[in-house]
Amino acid sequence: MAKIDDSVKKKVPELRFKGFTDEWEERKLGAIADSFSGGTPTAGKAEYYGGEIPFIRSGEISSDSTELFITDAGLNNSSAKMVGIGDILYALYGATSGETSISRINGAINQAILAIRPTKGDDPYIIVQWLKKQKEIIISTYLQGGQGNLSGSIVKDLLITLPKNKDEQAKVGSFFKQLDQTITLHQRKLDLLKEQKKGYLQKMFPKNGAKVPELRFAGFADAWEQRKLGEEAQLTMGQSPNSENYTKNPDDYILVQGNADMKNGRVVPRVWTTQITKKAEKSDLILSVRAPVGDIGKTDYDVVLGRGVAAIKGNEFIFQQLGKMKLTGYWTRYSTGSTFESINSNDIKDAKIMVPVEEEQQKIGSFFQQLDHLITLHQRKLDLLKEQKKGFLQKMFV
Repeated sequence: MAKIDDSVKKKVPELRFKGFTDEWEERKLGAIADSFSGGTPTAGKAEYYGGEIPFIRSGEISSDSTELFITDAGLNNSSAKMVGIGDILYALYGATSGETSISRINGAINQAILAIRPTKGDDPYIIVQWLKKQKEIIISTYLQGGQGNLSGSIVKDLLITLPKNKDEQAKVGSFFKQLDQTITLHQRKLDLLKEQKKGYLQKMFPKNGAKVPELRFAGFADAWEQRKLGEEAQLTMGQSPNSENYTKNPDDYILVQGNADMKNGRVVPRVWTTQITKKAEKSDLILSVRAPVGDIGKTDYDVVLGRGVAAIKGNEFIFQQLGKMKLTGYWTRYSTGSTFESINSNDIKDAKIMVPVEEEQQKIGSFFQQLDHLITLHQRKLDLLKEQKKGFLQKMFV
């Protein structure tokens, strides 16, 4: 059999709902939808703000609430335009360029958002998913180096390939709508767990000046003692290897330089080195000593420490206490005022911590360890769902 030439390959996706065999059709987005962007009422005019109309900005296109509200006067005396629940919202400017969503509220949009309304009965959800799938391509084509803005005319000229059959469109749209809802649900669960952890950190460690925490395991009544971190745990400050010794070879030593090498409180290997300067061992705590100061994680590997981090040999209780110190802004007063906010070994050794008896430390440590484990599980589930979605986007579109 002759190999099918790419140009005559049928326009059909790799993965498809049963019963559909037609080729998909390529059209300009502007030919199947109307679109318009909005504007912003004059800042500083009190009579334009604080009304009843939600004012949607590009970071809020997926939200069901807005930070700002405008008045009828603000709407009528500006280019702000009304959109309704179900309209497609597309971010044109700034950090959110190329993000898209279905509006969850009736409100007004500013100039950084393009509203898209299908005019030929095409399913809005399938259009949104196609735009999500194309996001990287659109950004790299029209925003080289992340500079500049997208425009309504660029979006109208995009060539979109969709099923001719509206039932197939609806099925694909609804499949992704459900998948997105599941992802949102898992994200909420994860956010809630992280909030709960914050609450426990505040209540299970003594507040400033207090000798006992608000919430405590039964059977413990002694006052906690104030100690210096350096008395309770051994510290190793990092020292960066020479940059010519950095490698991409996973057989070399893992280098931890700062935040970029940690994700969700764990070291994630990214750069390696052939030169050993300062070392941390598996299960040591890694503290960021340069902006942002005080971020804390653990390492599951023996690693080399760059100058942006320090290693602390501490138990789970110390790890959680350091997490609480970051949360309550303990390290911010060590800001040197320069752009490189940093702390030194004395700052860390002299850091004041409150310590209960060993048995209570262990109970607190293991309580938080279980909570962290639960958070990690939810994070993994969420990451997996997002990966699965990426795969479906590749296979279910042409």
